[in-house]
Amino acid sequence: MKARVLVQAAAALPALSWHAAHAVLPTVASPAAEPVRSFAAAGLLQAGLGLAVVIGLIFGFAWMARRFGLQPSGNGKLIKVVSSAMVGQRERVVVVEIGDAWLVLGVAGGQVRALHTMPAGQLPDAPAPSLAAFTGTGAFSQKLIDSMAKLTKSRAG
Repeated sequence: MKARVLVQAAAALPALSWHAAHAVLPTVASPAAEPVRSFAAAGLLQAGLGLAVVIGLIFGFAWMARRFGLQPSGNGKLIKVVSSAMVGQRERVVVVEIGDAWLVLGVAGGQVRALHTMPAGQLPDAPAPSLAAFTGTGAFSQKLIDSMAKLTKSRAG
């Protein structure tokens, strides 16, 4: 009797496995999935325009800060830049206030030279020289050399 039950179970085993496989596998064919459309060019264009807008905003705010003087004020600082003017490509004349004195400095190529000292708030009485007086290519460098010679003589004497 046990043998008969085993034979029937063995015969039913392939039928059960087919039924289990049939339950797992779909009987109705699923509709084919639509291909995903690629918007790579549009995505790149959108990212590029977004990046350009952000960089433009950064440069715009930097320009506004420079144009309207939004840099932090120098309250409580010892040195204050009163004025500055470009004289050449790398040369600049800067008026700096230290305490109650103004220093006129020549800045050129990583060097800073004291050109003149005067009391703070006092402007020279002589009219400002015209640009025609500085037509020579070495005018600024010559003034720096002359001021250095005066400074060396005053320190030596």
